[in-house]
Amino acid sequence: MLKKNNKNTKKPTLHEMLIEAKKCLQCKNPPCIKGCPIEVNIPMFIKYFLESNLQKAIKIIKQKNNFPTISGIVCPQEKQCEKFCILNKKNNNNMSVSIGNLEYYIASSTTIIEPHLIKNNKKNIKIAIIGSGPAGLTCTYDLLKVGYDVTVYESLHSIGGVLRYGIPEFRLPKKILEREINNLKKLGMNIVLNTFIGRTKSLQELFDDGYKSIFIATGAGLPVLPKISGENLNHIYSSNEFLVRINLMHSYKFPNYDTPIYKGKNVVVIGGGNTAIDSSRTILRSGVNNVKLIYRKSENEMSARKEGIFHAKHEGVEFITLTELVKFIGDENGNVKAIECVKNKIIMSINSNEKQFKKIVGSNHIIKTDMVILALGLHPNPTISLLSKKINTDSLGYVIIDDNFMTSISGVFAGGDIVGGSTVIEAMGMAKKAAKAIVKFIC
Repeated sequence: MLKKNNKNTKKPTLHEMLIEAKKCLQCKNPPCIKGCPIEVNIPMFIKYFLESNLQKAIKIIKQKNNFPTISGIVCPQEKQCEKFCILNKKNNNNMSVSIGNLEYYIASSTTIIEPHLIKNNKKNIKIAIIGSGPAGLTCTYDLLKVGYDVTVYESLHSIGGVLRYGIPEFRLPKKILEREINNLKKLGMNIVLNTFIGRTKSLQELFDDGYKSIFIATGAGLPVLPKISGENLNHIYSSNEFLVRINLMHSYKFPNYDTPIYKGKNVVVIGGGNTAIDSSRTILRSGVNNVKLIYRKSENEMSARKEGIFHAKHEGVEFITLTELVKFIGDENGNVKAIECVKNKIIMSINSNEKQFKKIVGSNHIIKTDMVILALGLHPNPTISLLSKKINTDSLGYVIIDDNFMTSISGVFAGGDIVGGSTVIEAMGMAKKAAKAIVKFIC
């Protein structure tokens, strides 16, 4: 499988992509399609690519995927479409077609804007989208194609949501995001920035303004904290805060921008997901030489993409696995100076054959650090309750929806991380289904 050069996102060559495309077996019942959350017809777009018909190839992709340049980069194909590739079963799980690279290459080599789809199909129906991340933009795209008048409300000063502030530039260059946003503008997307729906406007006020339906795509931005001794010490950051400062607020360009970021000499990142990998690679790029990533399970249990782990190691991140954080230790000035950890061991469950991780008694040890980044996951911001007290949520704050993605308020739909999605492509898939439900509701 061809690895992307994630040190600095680089477009694959035509020669490389032809080699990958020729590996496709053109299966009669392609399992790769079933492995794709939005069911892109993968063999068909590969077939057209091999016929040098990029326009037909991109049209096949965009029947299901609105933003293939983005998903081609950030989508975890190795756990989805590529995982189910028949070549994996024949070649020890290491020879699947590089579907993500092919998708990215085709999308970045072609231009397809569909203003003709809505030119003679304009409807005097207003829809409000709250949040401009992958779910919000995907729903916007599909509703614009139907002919609706769509306005996206974003609480921050730039559109893009987690695509802009949560994914580093070296992994998803902003020019790619801007290209997709500009396409949406050409389709007629309206944007209202610096507007916090729930405070600036209520849901009822949106309905009073003439919106026939509302889609909530505010994501999940509340950091999960370990709730252990010392977590309020200085220079302990959540990954969310750290990446927002770096990606959205340009702290790496201080003092040209007003958002400085502390740079420790010995940085520790806690976690095993993509955000932990992104945080460790980002702080390396700020000039820090000593970065350790600590994870309580083994590397095999990390949810991060394998290529991200590969590049992080290659760039110099030290991985310390089977190690669990116990407490933070501060100095006399209230700054973190070390963490106490304990080693874990793997125990196989006899009944279920599942791995369990248990602390090794007496294995506690100290790791010196002057900066910690916590990448332990995110929950919905509690501010979702400000939208309306009539919106039902679960105990963690996720919005409860029915089978049609409608919330407990008629005409108000939701999708993406705010309802429990976990990846960009899953958020896009939810948003496409929600868009269909909104059309059906209005009709």
